Parts: sequence; structure tokens; C-alpha cells
Amino acid sequence: MKKNFLTMLLLLILMTGLITLRFGSALFQEGNPIPILTSIMGLELSNSDYEQFSESKIRNRYVSPNTGNSRYNVIKEFMKEKGWDYKEQMGSGLVFENDEETLVVETKQYSKHYILWNIPSEFFN
Repeated sequence: MKKNFLTMLLLLILMTGLITLRFGSALFQEGNPIPILTSIMGLELSNSDYEQFSESKIRNRYVSPNTGNSRYNVIKEFMKEKGWDYKEQMGSGLVFENDEETLVVETKQYSKHYILWNIPSEFFN
């Protein structure tokens, strides 16, 4: 019984250490990291290109892998499927157009491995 407890405790400490090493100082930059880390685990365990980790009246938030030069392709494809055309990049924002409307998707690098992106909730109305 004691041996099982020590094994589980060691495993928990090891997992905590690995998560801290992987994300470092980025871990708490967005407040509570649990929803983001849960979505990243889902992303890594599935064939999905992105995972939603937050939904509110203001915005929906997603996480996707940072693939270097093509890191924004996931966002561009997501928006294209919804009928929006990519126009340009302005800083960390990606500008999309649909007929007369313009929408800016904000992006933020979470760690060297992942990007967070926010879509305003009016997009989903």
C-alpha cells in the first residue's frame, strides 16, 4: 500500500515538473492555466488542429500549435470555412472580411509551442 502511494506521488511530482519545464513562465500569463492545459492535452491526443478552451459573451478562445512560419494557417482555414476571407495581418491581429464586414482575430503566443487566438462573439451571432 505504501509503495503504491509513493509511486503515485512520484508520478505526480514528475508530471508537474514536466509541465513546468514545457511551459515555464508562460504557464500563468493567462490567469488560471487549467483550461488551457486541458485543451492542449486534448490537442496533443487528437488529430485536431485547434481546441476551444473558453467561451464568453465577449469572445471565444482557442489554442493551436505554433508551426513556425505557417502558424496562422489554422486560423485562416477556420475562418475560411465560416465564409470569411483573409485580408491582412496588423501586428498580432489577423483581419478578415465578409461582404461589408471586417473582423479582427487577436493572436498571442502562449509558449514557443502554442498560440492562443480570440474570436469576438459577434462572429457567432
